[in-house]
Amino acid sequence: MEHKFDRQKSFGWLLNVVANKASKDFDTELKKQGLSLALWPTLMCLWEEEGVTQRDIALKSKVESSTTTRTLDKLVGLGLVERRDDPNSRRTFRIYLTEAGKALKTSLLPIPLAINTALLSSLDVEEQCEIVRLLQKVVADI
Repeated sequence: MEHKFDRQKSFGWLLNVVANKASKDFDTELKKQGLSLALWPTLMCLWEEEGVTQRDIALKSKVESSTTTRTLDKLVGLGLVERRDDPNSRRTFRIYLTEAGKALKTSLLPIPLAINTALLSSLDVEEQCEIVRLLQKVVADI
């Protein structure tokens, strides 16, 4: 029996459409601030907890360590983060936000919230809560 592919019912395709729309809109807004979407996971990690290692950031943001290195280099260059020596290891640095990096949190956090609101506007509040809950469950298992 032949299985017909129906992209309208394909989870991967549907998720890709939503993710592409969210990414494009978010990146557009970040570029207005001189930033890019690639910097976002690291900033989010550091707003949650400073003084972590590069490895911690890579694990928390689910990004490759080499990508995290390039991201940190860019953020250091922008004056948003700084690397400090780890007192317990000569080979490790701890990552901290600068005052400018801390100040961005207030202006940047509303952006993804507004994008999420727009993306989920066709759903009622209960459906919005359910889709977020289900996606959190999927992400937790990745």
